[in-house]
Amino acid sequence: MSTPDLLYSEVEEDLRSSVRALLTDRAGPAALLARVETDAPYDLALWKTLAADLGTAGLMVPESLGGHGASTREVAVVMEELGRSVAPVPYLGSAVLATAALLAAGSELLPQLASGSVIGALAVPLSAAPGSAFPATVSFLDGTLTGRVSTVADASVADLLVVPAVGPDGPGLYAVDASAATVTEAVSLDLTRRVADVTLDSAAAQVICTGSAAAEALETALTTAAGLLASEQTGIAEWALTETVTYLKGRYQFGRPVGGFQSLKHRLANLYTELVNARATARYAADALATGNDVPIAVAVAQARVSPIAVHAAEEAVQLHGGIGMTWEHPAHLYLKRAKSDQIAFGTPGRHRARLADLVDLPA
Repeated sequence: MSTPDLLYSEVEEDLRSSVRALLTDRAGPAALLARVETDAPYDLALWKTLAADLGTAGLMVPESLGGHGASTREVAVVMEELGRSVAPVPYLGSAVLATAALLAAGSELLPQLASGSVIGALAVPLSAAPGSAFPATVSFLDGTLTGRVSTVADASVADLLVVPAVGPDGPGLYAVDASAATVTEAVSLDLTRRVADVTLDSAAAQVICTGSAAAEALETALTTAAGLLASEQTGIAEWALTETVTYLKGRYQFGRPVGGFQSLKHRLANLYTELVNARATARYAADALATGNDVPIAVAVAQARVSPIAVHAAEEAVQLHGGIGMTWEHPAHLYLKRAKSDQIAFGTPGRHRARLADLVDLPA
C-alpha cells in the first residue's frame, strides 16, 4: 500500500481554477436563484461548457475510450467546486454514477458520456448505498425492461439510462434510451439537483453486462459516487464558512463588527476545524479510489464524517446570517438543502458507520 496523498497537485489546482472561473461567471447566486424559479432548473448550456469544452465529463475515462485518462482525484476537485457553487448541472448522475458503472463494466458506450454529448443517469434511488443488495424493481425479459425506479438523480435531463435489472439469468446492467422510459420529476428538497421516477414498460434495452460483473459494476459506481460526494460536501462547507466570515466582518452591531464577538469567533473556529477535517477525509477517499487502496474503509469514513460537517456548516451559515439567512433571496437555503439531500445520498452517516464497523471487525 502506498502512502495516501492528501495534497493537491499543480494540475489539480489548474483544473480547480478553470472550473471555479467558469462557475463564478455562469452560476453566481443571482443566476442560480433565478433559475430555480423556472421550469428549466438545469443549466444545460453550462453543462455543455463544463463537460465538453473543459472536458470534465471524461476525466475518469481512459484516453483510448475518448476520455482524458485522469483519475478520481481530478473528479473530486470538480465535485468540490460544484459543491461551492451548487451549480445545476447533471455532473453527479452522468460523469460520476453512470460513467463509473460503464467504466467498471467495460462498455462501448463510454465515449458518448466522456465527450459530454450524451447525459447519462444510473437508474438507482439516490439513497442507494454501497453494500446494498442488487435492486430487483426492474425485470429483463426478451430484450425489454419493465419496472419502476424512484428518486433517480439527474434522470429528468438524461439521454441514456443505465438500468440495473434482474432477468432469467440473474442480475444485469442494461442501457436504455431515455425517450423509451417515462420520467416523472419528483418533488425534490434540493432545488439544484432534481430527482425523478423512472418507469419502464417493455422498453427496448441493450445488454451491458450480466451476472457477477453487473453486481460488481453497480457496487463500484455506488462506492465511487459516495466517496466523491464527500468532496462536494467539503465544497458546501467551505462556501458556508467563507460567506459567513465575510458577512460577520461587514455586519456591525453596537459600533463593532459582529464577527468580533468572542462567542461567534468560537463557532467560526469550530467550523474551520471541521472543514480542515472534512477536506483531509474527502481527499483520502478520492486518493483511495484512484489508487485502489483501502477503498471501502476510506469511503465509509468519508461519508460518516464529512456529511454531518456539511450540514452543520450550512446550518450555521443560515443562523449566523441572521434574518437575511432565512430569506428566499439569499442562497444559503440552497446550500442547506443540498447538504441535507447529500446527507441521505448513497447511505446515511449512520449506515456508513455501521458498515465501517463490519469492515474493521468492530463488534456492535
